[in-house]
Amino acid sequence: MDWLSPEEWSAVALSLRVSLWATALALPFGLFIAYALARWDFPGRQILNGLVHLPLILPPVVTGYLLLLTFGIRGPVGSILHDMGITLAFRWTGAALAAAIMGFPLMVRAMRLSIEAVDPKLEEAAATLGASRVWVFVTVTLPLILPGVLAGAILAFAKAMGEFGATITFVSNIPGQTQTLPSAIYAFLQVPGGEASALRLVAISVVVALGALILSEVLARRMAQRIGR
Repeated sequence: MDWLSPEEWSAVALSLRVSLWATALALPFGLFIAYALARWDFPGRQILNGLVHLPLILPPVVTGYLLLLTFGIRGPVGSILHDMGITLAFRWTGAALAAAIMGFPLMVRAMRLSIEAVDPKLEEAAATLGASRVWVFVTVTLPLILPGVLAGAILAFAKAMGEFGATITFVSNIPGQTQTLPSAIYAFLQVPGGEASALRLVAISVVVALGALILSEVLARRMAQRIGR
């Protein structure tokens, strides 16, 4: 990409890396929690639902600060990880964690809606034939909700690409290490003559966001058509 400077390309590449890892990290947990909220009735269900959606309500800076308190080298979890040789604060891995948490509500919501759209009688019919709960999920539920799962993953990826507040609070804005695409845009806008670089990165952000929304909409329609058959 000759039309991007090395610094701009570094920010784009790091954002892609962070977003892919954030999506992969959140996907199994998101699918499990979405299924639990859609199908199970247990004490604390509404509390769990509230916690899942809390990052959408809290200011991103607050989420980032809470991550710093928890996963910083002096935090209750971060100190243990640090002793094991794992450091998240002010590292790209911490940016992936922050992005995963911020995109998690969107992922869970898309998956939960797709699971709720599946008729439970289909699962019950498979269970009566002797299939275990896990096998019923793999052979019956998962194929039906796959478009919703993909849509949730895409939305989470797009959210991770655009995440700024929690990321900059938790891992700062270190060029080449933690400077993601939104952080780079912010940095370029703070220096004279940086508007052109910021505009190029803004264009990439808009394309990614629109592409994710269009793709998730297409997948949602396919899911509706599959469930309606």
